Formats: sequence, C-alpha cells, structure tokens
Amino acid sequence: MKKILLLAFVLISSVVYSQELRLLRGAITENLVVNDSVNETYSLYLPSNFEVNRPWPVTFVMDLEGKGKAAVSMLINAAEQEGYVLASSNNLSDSLAISENVLIANRMFNAVFNTIPTAKNRTYTAGFASGAMFASILPTFVREIKGVISIGAAVGNVEILNTKYPFQFIGLVNRSDYNFTAMYDTKQLLNKLKFPNELLVFDGARNLPEIETIAKAFRMLTLTSMAKGYLQRNDSLINISYNQFLVDVNTNVSNQKPLLATYQMSDMEKIFYPLMKLDSLKASQKILRRSTSYRQANRSQNSYFLKESFTKEDYSYYLEEDIITYNYANLGWWNYQMEELNKLDKSSNLFERQMSSRLRGYINALVSDNIDFVSTDEQVDFEALNLLYMIKTITAPTECDGYLKVISMSSKMEDYGTALFYLEELLKTGYANKEELYAIEHTSLFRIMPEFNEVVEKYLKGARYDVIEQ
Repeated sequence: MKKILLLAFVLISSVVYSQELRLLRGAITENLVVNDSVNETYSLYLPSNFEVNRPWPVTFVMDLEGKGKAAVSMLINAAEQEGYVLASSNNLSDSLAISENVLIANRMFNAVFNTIPTAKNRTYTAGFASGAMFASILPTFVREIKGVISIGAAVGNVEILNTKYPFQFIGLVNRSDYNFTAMYDTKQLLNKLKFPNELLVFDGARNLPEIETIAKAFRMLTLTSMAKGYLQRNDSLINISYNQFLVDVNTNVSNQKPLLATYQMSDMEKIFYPLMKLDSLKASQKILRRSTSYRQANRSQNSYFLKESFTKEDYSYYLEEDIITYNYANLGWWNYQMEELNKLDKSSNLFERQMSSRLRGYINALVSDNIDFVSTDEQVDFEALNLLYMIKTITAPTECDGYLKVISMSSKMEDYGTALFYLEELLKTGYANKEELYAIEHTSLFRIMPEFNEVVEKYLKGARYDVIEQ
C-alpha cells in the first residue's frame, strides 16, 4: 500500500506511477489518470468519513457515454450514507466492443485498488439503463465483483451467467418504467437458477429511484457481506435494517399496494434469512398472499402484462412493415395509438396508467433503436430514416430532435412542403431556438424562402430574412 497522508479535507497519495494525487473526501475528484501508459481517466468519490486505516467497499459505476462525474453524482448521497467508495470511467462508450469496454473497466479497477485501501470481496458494479446492463456483464469476466446494482435494466446477458460463480444482482425499477416487465421476468428466471437477486420495485412520477431506495440497495450488499463473513457481524445494524425494511412493507400495505409489499417481503426473506429468524415475516407474508386485495391486484397486474405483451407485438410488427414499405399512410395509426395511451394516462386504474407509461417508453425505445440501426448502415436509407423521425414526432411530440431531422431530410430531398409542415409543428410545441433553426443542415435554400420566414415570423417574431408582402 502506498503512503497516503490524510489532511483536513484532502488525501494526498503517492501512487505507483510517481504522480501525486489529491483526493477529496466528501466530494468527487475528477480526471484521475488510470496509468501512464494509457490516455484514460476516471472520477472517484470518497465518503466524508474516509480513513486510510481500514479497507472500504467500492462500487464502480458504469456509464457508456463516458460521463464519469455525472454517473458518480447520481449515487453520491446513498454512498455517503452507507459508506461506499464510488468510481467511474470517462472512457467507456457504447460505440466500443464489449471486450474493449471490459478492458477499460478493468484498468480502472486496478487503478482504484492501487490508490486506496479496498475491502476484499466487497467490490461491486452499478449503472443506469445501458450502463447497468454492462455492469451486470462484468462479473462474468471479473470474478472479484460480488454484486451489481442495476437501475432500470435487466441482466445484460442471462446466457453467460455461471451458477458456479454467482454474484448478487439487485435491480431497482419503477412499475411505470418500460423495463419493469423485463426485470420482473428476469427475477423469476434468476430465482429458478437459484441466483442471488433482489428487485426493489417502487412507484412514482420519476423513473429514477429516490435516495432512500438506492441506499437500501447498498445496505443489502452490506448485510449480504455480513452473512457471507466478508464483514464483521453487526447485530445493531441488522436489527435496525430489518425494522426499516418492515416499515416500508407496512406503508405499502396501508397504501393498498399489496404487490409492492410482497416484493419487499420476498427480498427481506432472502437478505435476512442467514442473519436472523424470520418466522413472523413468513407468517405475515402468507397472510398477505391469501388476502383478497393481493389476489385481485395480482390478477389485474397479470392481465395488463398480457395486454401489454400483445400491444408490444403490434408496435414491433407495424413499425417493421412501415419501414420496409415506406408506409407514410400509417402515420395516422401511430397517432391513434398515442391518443389511446393519452386516454389511459387519465385512467383511475393504477395498472392501466402504469401500462400506458411502459408502452410509451417501449415504443420510443423501439423507434430510437431502429433510427440507430438505419443511420449506421453502410448505405443509409434516408427515406426510411425520415419516416422514423416522423413517427418519433408522434410518439415523443415534446422532443425537438425528430422535427429538426424531418425538416433537414425533407429539405435535402427538396420536399419543402413536408419541411414547412414540420417546421410549424415544431414551433407549435414552444420551440424558440432561432439560431439553431437557421442552422439546420440541408436547409440553406429552404430557410430563405418566404414561406419559411413567414412561419418563423408568426411564432417567434423577427424572422432573419424579410417577409415580402405580396
């Protein structure tokens, strides 16, 4: 272990490659160099009570856009509360092969291990969405990783899981998130494989979990470490944790959310079974599962799962057909589908509202995936791409990117009538970035036309070019 001097709020570390590091406590240290031989950096967060005289659990946060500081920032409060070090690479990218990203991540792991004292068998990964999927793949290649906190994503590849080398998978997901059904199905599969897993399910307006939910995931990792003997048993913490988890269960029962309560009780049973007797918990779980409220909720949820599955198949089938045939006439069908989801958004039935949210998330992800696929082809099919962006203006009407792309590509194909229509539709949304509007690619001729400037004058006032009165 290198010599580390601990000052008031700064750690000074002399590392292997002869560079002095200044590491902040209770804050993020940015752009730390991985080593002298590669041009790679990472961000590091040390809890405010960090000391060098004991080893610390570390969670590596995966972000495939290479935004290490932003990724770490999302987990800071929970990590501070539960006493975890965080680190995230600035060089991971979804444009790289998995093998390349694994090597980048591994170099970051070694850099952190060589910089601060880390606890053996208490190394974890975490991530959001695509970063979470990558985080769940890493334990297959790096055996030191003992657990994964996956926010909004199922296991990246179930087929490569090795039951001889299990790791703890903790999923966090909102029931309104379109990934909920996939994560729910993954939970059932992992249970069959007897693979350690928990699924923290929550409701709310935001798909991202609250700090308390993320902190609960970290606490689960801590309790599992005690159960496995990686960490000294702390009966006080065990009892406090059990009572805190039980309060959440009772809150959901009181709020008429028996499914959430049963999910939580199932997780509690897995976490606390090696640590304490759970006779009362098991008895309460049996009573709840036999209750009328639970049975009705479970039947209702399964019914909407089935309906959702059929609707997803329709979305996938018609989108593929529309792209292949350039079926612009079917834009009305897509508009109708979104109107139906808008109606469900106002339903008094919680399961209908959640299904609507999941379907909306699914179709937007499906459209985005197809846009990525078509736009990266060697010979880009611009007509298909233009149709996809038109559909995107229907499925995500408040996002300006779809409108801007349609205006650009329609202008490129000299279809100025379509470009003008989408220009006005864009401005109706409240879009007001005039500078960006006059810099849209392929619109050099379109934007000097009187029709273009008349529309801009109507919504934004002060068109760049004069509107000539006839």
